[in-house]
Amino acid sequence: MTGCGTRLLVAGVGNIFLADDAFGPEVIRALDRRPLPPEVRVRDFGIRGLDLAYELLAGYDVAVLVDAAARGHRPGTLSLIEPEPPDGTAGAAPPEAHGMDPAKVLALAAHLGDEPLPRVLVLACEPEVRPRGDEDIAPGISAPVREAVDRAVAALHSLVPALLADPTATPSLSRPDESTDPSAAEVPLPVAGGVEDR
Repeated sequence: MTGCGTRLLVAGVGNIFLADDAFGPEVIRALDRRPLPPEVRVRDFGIRGLDLAYELLAGYDVAVLVDAAARGHRPGTLSLIEPEPPDGTAGAAPPEAHGMDPAKVLALAAHLGDEPLPRVLVLACEPEVRPRGDEDIAPGISAPVREAVDRAVAALHSLVPALLADPTATPSLSRPDESTDPSAAEVPLPVAGGVEDR
């Protein structure tokens, strides 16, 4: 454990059979070669949204989800996003337990337990190849996303120590490579409250 006892989860999410959606699992695999500190729980959840929702109720202070997210940037661009916490509206229909959209997983976790959710950050990568709805399998990730895997590992090695020291910190990503396309700012986010793009 760290000196302050911070509990931190790094979770890879995504479907390894759907092209660039495999980004999260690929980053978790790459962390096998360059592990994070032993007190950090690192796990690939794949497409198991219900498992991740329950894991978020396990008393973590911070969870970093690693995922592919289309935000209108250049393929391979990394973004650090802090989604809005679920509003916990009483009487609302139970959230679905399928799929790995971060907002849906957070809503499901809030629905399943009375415990407070951890602070959640999403380390997202802009995909280049997104399968069409009629494709069941599209294995392999694109070159820009494959190159982003090592940058994501390096980013986690910067983010995690800062978050272990102060779970309320908003660490920045190093080595900016943000898209300069002005229209990117108008693209709706899959989760609210973007923090930074790199």
